[in-house]
Amino acid sequence: MRLHRLHLNAFGPFGAAQDIDFDALSGGGIFLLHGPTGAGKTSVLDAVCFALYGAVPGARQSPGASLRSDHARPGVFTEVLLELTVGGRRLEIRRRPAQPRPKKNGKGFTTERAQSWLREYDAESGDWRALSRSHQEIGEELAQLVGMSRDQFCQVVLLPQGDFARFLRADAEARGRLLGRLFDTRRFAAVEERLAERRRSAEARVRSGDERILALAHRMEQAAGPAAGDWPPPRPQPGDPGLAAAVLHWAAIARAGAYEGRDIAECAVDAAEGRQAAARNALDDERELDRLQRRHEEARRRQQALEARRAECESLRDRLETARRADRVAPALRLWDDAERERRTAADRYARLRDRLPADLADAGAEHLAEVERRLRQDLGGLEAARGAERRADEITRERAELDREARADDDVRQDAEGWLAGWEALRHGHRERIAAAQDAATRAEHLAGRLEPARLRLRAARERDRLTAEAAEAGARLSAARDTAAEARESWLDLKERRLLGMAAELAASLTPGEPCGVCGSADHPAPAPDSGARVDPAQEESAYAAHTRADAARSAAERELAVLAESSTAAADRARTDPDGGTGRETDPDPSATALEELVGRLEREHREAQSLASGAHAAREALDRAEREHGERLAVRQEAERRAAARTSRREALERERAGLARELAKVHDGAGTVAEHAARLERRVRLLAEAAESARDADAAVQRLKDADGRLADAAFRAGFDTPAAAAGAALADREQRDLQHRVDDWRTEAAAVADRLAEPEPRAAADRPPADPGAALAAHDTAERALRAAASVRDTAHHRCAELVRLSRQTAAEVAGLGPLREEYDLVAGLAGLTAGTSADNERRMRLESYVLAARLEQVAAAATVRLLRMSSGRYTLVHSDARSGGKRSGLGLHVVDSWTGSERDTSTLSGGETFFASLALALGLADVVTEEAGGVRLDTLFIDEGFGSLDEQTLDEVIDVLDSLREQDRSVGIVSHVADLRRRVPTQLEVVKERDGSVVRLRTAPLGD
Repeated sequence: MRLHRLHLNAFGPFGAAQDIDFDALSGGGIFLLHGPTGAGKTSVLDAVCFALYGAVPGARQSPGASLRSDHARPGVFTEVLLELTVGGRRLEIRRRPAQPRPKKNGKGFTTERAQSWLREYDAESGDWRALSRSHQEIGEELAQLVGMSRDQFCQVVLLPQGDFARFLRADAEARGRLLGRLFDTRRFAAVEERLAERRRSAEARVRSGDERILALAHRMEQAAGPAAGDWPPPRPQPGDPGLAAAVLHWAAIARAGAYEGRDIAECAVDAAEGRQAAARNALDDERELDRLQRRHEEARRRQQALEARRAECESLRDRLETARRADRVAPALRLWDDAERERRTAADRYARLRDRLPADLADAGAEHLAEVERRLRQDLGGLEAARGAERRADEITRERAELDREARADDDVRQDAEGWLAGWEALRHGHRERIAAAQDAATRAEHLAGRLEPARLRLRAARERDRLTAEAAEAGARLSAARDTAAEARESWLDLKERRLLGMAAELAASLTPGEPCGVCGSADHPAPAPDSGARVDPAQEESAYAAHTRADAARSAAERELAVLAESSTAAADRARTDPDGGTGRETDPDPSATALEELVGRLEREHREAQSLASGAHAAREALDRAEREHGERLAVRQEAERRAAARTSRREALERERAGLARELAKVHDGAGTVAEHAARLERRVRLLAEAAESARDADAAVQRLKDADGRLADAAFRAGFDTPAAAAGAALADREQRDLQHRVDDWRTEAAAVADRLAEPEPRAAADRPPADPGAALAAHDTAERALRAAASVRDTAHHRCAELVRLSRQTAAEVAGLGPLREEYDLVAGLAGLTAGTSADNERRMRLESYVLAARLEQVAAAATVRLLRMSSGRYTLVHSDARSGGKRSGLGLHVVDSWTGSERDTSTLSGGETFFASLALALGLADVVTEEAGGVRLDTLFIDEGFGSLDEQTLDEVIDVLDSLREQDRSVGIVSHVADLRRRVPTQLEVVKERDGSVVRLRTAPLGD
């Protein structure tokens, strides 16, 4: 893969368009990319990565970060164009990220979607041919041609030295994470996880089966109760191989005991049932005798009570007969009462109306009153025309009042419209100023949003830096303590070892047996065995001290690694807190800001952003308010014109009404007859007519009521005589209501019914015979029956319990046998899966080096990387250093991803963390180049013709720098070009072809220059 041309526009710190000719830079084999801090050197590499993969390297792809330059003018699109040759094809990739652009109507901004274009150069026609504009299709096409993921590309083409320096010093786990990303060994890790998951699942099923069997055993123990006799229940644990057999054996014993108890309970129930039946018969006989005796005694008491009430019953019967004779007089009596009530009502009504009549008509009869009423009705009919005129006069008065009300309302409307229109210009000007202020606030809010997220990232990094610094101090204290402990453990072990060596002769003498050959010299004679001084150290003590020494040393190593990791993490966090990405522009702020200062910065930006958003949110409301005000302006003008038109029409109508009302007033003055109005005069006549009509009718009703009362009085006297009463008053006094008569009849009937029932009861033969026998005692019989009943229930309960125990034991035994049968295959599956999972996870005893499957695969890759890196490391170190892969175990840790350096001057193999700063740089550079070669082969042999090396040259001396430059220069033999990104001034003299990035106020720019060597 060779890069030819890169075009940037409004990208990162570059506000204007920039073109980079990689063909010109690659002519010398090595070119230098340099510039001041924050100018945008890394942004050039980000642009290459963005063109290929649509995203910048992962470490700089922070959430909310924008690729658009703050220096770019509105309307200028952020764009990256890369021309390269890969897989024998010359391609051109152009990408635009999602970005804001001005709306077409010029009000505010909208978000433009991300876009991509891919073209290919046709050598035959000499033209570019469009291939695709789909993000997915372009990504798939480039992934197939490049053969590397974004992480792999950033690792092997951009060669980040900081990552490889950490990789060089890191432990096996950190190396495994990086190699796993580059070589994609996730499928092997997935195999490990799948086997581990299957092992856990099989173990859970086996344990679940054991727990179910134990639960069944516990339930059988509860169900058996005392049926097992002296045999104790089993107490196995989950996983015990004899668990199933012990549970089944004990279940058989419990079932046998339960069957025997069930048979005994059946016999006891049969005997209790016989005793209960005899007691029940005796209780029934006593209860029947007691019932008959009480029945006869109750009949005698009822007979005595009836004789005491006989005289009362005769009196009630006579009273009832008299009331029934009075019922024959009741119709005539009711008729007389109705006639008397009507007479009084009619007389009272006529008296009230007569008081209201004039004095000359107070004693007039019904006919004279009717004649006066007819004359007044004739006078009332003659007022109808005058009443119509009066109604029209009232209508005119109401219409004039309505016209006055409309005039006042129109005056109010006109004054309100004129007052509103007077302030129209000021109102319109205010709305337009609000709209302009909201648009300015929207632009300011967008700018603040771009600054806010980088500030938050720096704040989080500062907090993490402070936390890691504190943890590093604590880790340093723990390391110091671990070192002291390790030194003391080593001294203790060496002391015991020395003491054991001194007492070795006594230890050998203690193992000699008379007549047995010596294990050292072979002689059967032991003339002078070394005496035991009492201070001899046995092997167990020495081994214990050695184990303590090993643990203390491992703890010291772990503390050192922990401190190194914390220090490195703290440095990285401090770098992130120190540099302000500011949306990708590369600008930097304070060299070492505190968390408090960053909190204040974030707080200030958040407040300003909220204020700007709040003000910008009113833009739509301000436009709507202006529209409403313009509509209201037109409406107010129309309302004022309409009010003026209606005022002119009302003036003409008011004059016509005045003329008509004057004529009606002259006409009505002739017919008032002393009343205020014709209506009042007519109402007075109507009241007189109604009064005379009511008085005439009332007089006729009173005369008729007197005649009906005379007729009713005669009929009442005749009815009372025929019923046997001397006077109507006597008949009225003897009368009773129907309800009272029914009550008397019921009382008489009840006495007669009760007398007949008592006579029948006393005539029954069985109660009379029972009365002659001794008194019954049902209480004693009931007590004997309850005793027998309780004994039967107790025996039945024992029998039911025995039956339930037998059935439950049989059911649980069958469940247990089924569980045992199903658990066998599960145990076999678990043994097989657990063995494979332990082998791939490195925890099995068969895995001597405790290597995981993924580590085993990565170890082979690391061995290839070490071999490829050694080729260049030998040249950079003048043949002194060689990188080798080590799969040796360190303490109790697993092996597989160790990396050591072999020093040919001393012939020793040591850890890479012992290298100096400059040695670490060229070793990590060799490692990065070797890793690039291996990843290239892994990716299908894609050739990488353009590489970039980011920083690290400042730690080299002059001679080593020459050797490193020679190694990089040798890449030209393979037709490769290498770009060095560095601040080192000495490289400007050694590398003639240079790409300089210059910071300027309106954005960074790039300059291609070729300087003579030595300048």
